[in-house]
Amino acid sequence: MARHTDTAECSVPAFISGQKYMDSRELTLRGVILGALITVVFTAANVYLGLKIGLTFGSSIPATIISMAILRLMGGGTMLENNMVQTQASAAGTLSCVFAAFPALLMVGYWHEFPYVVTLLLTMAGGMTGVVFTIPLRRALVRNSDLPYPEGTACAEILRASSPEGDARSLRSLTLGTVVSGSIAFATSGLRLLSDGFSAATVVGSSAFRLNGSFSLALLGTGYLVGIGGGIAMLLGVFLAWGIMVPVLGHLAPSATPLADATGLWLHKVRFIGAGTIAVAAIWTLLALAKPVAQGLREALSVTHLATGDDIDRDLTPRTLVALCAGLALLLAGLFAYFLWPVMPHGGALATLILLGLIACFGLGFLVASACGYMAGIIGSSSSPISGVGIIAIIAISIALWGLESTGLLSLEQRPIAIAFGLFVLSAITASAAVSNDNLQDLKTGQLVGAAPWRQEVALLIGCVVGAIVIPWVLQVLYQAYGFAGAMPREGMDPSRALAAPQPALMAAIATGILTHQLDWLMLEIGAALGVLLVILDVVLHRRNLALPPLAVGMGIYLPADVSVTIGIGAGLAWLLRRFPKEQGTMIASGFIVGESLIGVALAAMAGATGSADTLALPVPTLLNTGLGWAVFCSVLLWFGRQVKQSD
Repeated sequence: MARHTDTAECSVPAFISGQKYMDSRELTLRGVILGALITVVFTAANVYLGLKIGLTFGSSIPATIISMAILRLMGGGTMLENNMVQTQASAAGTLSCVFAAFPALLMVGYWHEFPYVVTLLLTMAGGMTGVVFTIPLRRALVRNSDLPYPEGTACAEILRASSPEGDARSLRSLTLGTVVSGSIAFATSGLRLLSDGFSAATVVGSSAFRLNGSFSLALLGTGYLVGIGGGIAMLLGVFLAWGIMVPVLGHLAPSATPLADATGLWLHKVRFIGAGTIAVAAIWTLLALAKPVAQGLREALSVTHLATGDDIDRDLTPRTLVALCAGLALLLAGLFAYFLWPVMPHGGALATLILLGLIACFGLGFLVASACGYMAGIIGSSSSPISGVGIIAIIAISIALWGLESTGLLSLEQRPIAIAFGLFVLSAITASAAVSNDNLQDLKTGQLVGAAPWRQEVALLIGCVVGAIVIPWVLQVLYQAYGFAGAMPREGMDPSRALAAPQPALMAAIATGILTHQLDWLMLEIGAALGVLLVILDVVLHRRNLALPPLAVGMGIYLPADVSVTIGIGAGLAWLLRRFPKEQGTMIASGFIVGESLIGVALAAMAGATGSADTLALPVPTLLNTGLGWAVFCSVLLWFGRQVKQSD
């Protein structure tokens, strides 16, 4: 059926789609611009949230609601055009997961800032590689599959909703949550009027026990979306870390200041137990998916060369894919050479490292794309274990570099370079994994609403470019304003205000530990053994229609306790309200995440401009500050519950 033309339509060359271009209000210039603007907001918010708590939020649903409202105001918007906007925005929002790798280069002392062009190009190349990897998998894992793709299906339902009242109600809920969360975040982090959390601790002998919680509405909203299974698992991780592991380690190494030393024990010992648990959980997931992924790959590769006459079942042409792969390989090789050129002899070692980087990006990267895409189809992109996959990747890369050192190709003096290069390659793989994790979800949405896959794939590539433009700037602003735990930009900054950046710290510790032969393998081995036990327990529980995600337990062990505790509170809130419609709560919870994240980025920009994070701080007594924090947080819990109940 012919579609209406539009003067704002992008004229995409025929060689991209493999057929004569058909006019439609789908991939439009105004949609690309709108997607870029939404991309800037959600990418910045996700980078901030990831560096603060180690988690990000799915941007597809909020982007869908926002673009729907704006396109209606502009007039003439279509469901397919809106789908393209959310596709582009969600791809870029997911690309922000590079926060888990890039800051590690500062933590090991190789970088002292984020070089804009290099960070941009590596992020873009990694993200676009993830898009290319998932294109051949679309037919097998989306079109010819019964995988549920929960988030993609939810986006499709929003797009297909025909009721203006329903759309307006959803938008109001999202906006309300954003305003409430943003206001409280400003009062907490800007004015310092409200306490940002609570803490309780006690000492028994030489063992310290501690319980921390946060008043963050972003964490509360995250917990509501995670659900009771993940929330309980993370709370179990907190109990294991601070109720058993830290106290036991303190007892084994008595100290005159057990409370002061407890954080160090968690940071340098217990987190590696969590890393081992996460690694085993991720490997178990990949092994469980090996057969279906291999079968899907065979089916995909057997049909990618076939042409169809149906625009809604057409991918980018094989010629375009080959050109993209070749271009990305050259770009990555150039970036690796640029990174190593000033510090490595221009010979066999340099060429070997560049080749190793390319093999890691395209070999390991494709396996990661296949696994992450399949996992997204089962449990959704937000719940897929990208962190665990990243840990496996840095271990594999570091062991390969250690092997090169053992053969004499790398000298001991070049070890810091090898550590930094491993983290540099990891940044590209992280971008690829994150984007591939999200792409098939978007393609599922497109299938359900009748979108052309090749146009979505173009939008995904555009999203990677736009997101890559934003990410280096946000990383630099946040670093200059707050610093990262273990990497402060200048002397005299308050380390308690530093962003935790848990994943980069963990990646840096693993890479450094493996190559310097100082990695505490005992802690990793204990974590791996715990991971095996948790996997067995989860398998047993699944037979009774229950679940205890091992990955979430591992996250609870190595994330700061206040993060996991508040996520657990949000999950418990979702369970208490389970009898009521979830749509209202989902939109308000999403607003909680967006509002606090955006205020965080805005305050970071202000702090970067003024040189102080306390520019707006008010002199509020500690007791009043704490009391107001408790009062506001409890009031929000009650208000949230009433809002969800009233939607019934």
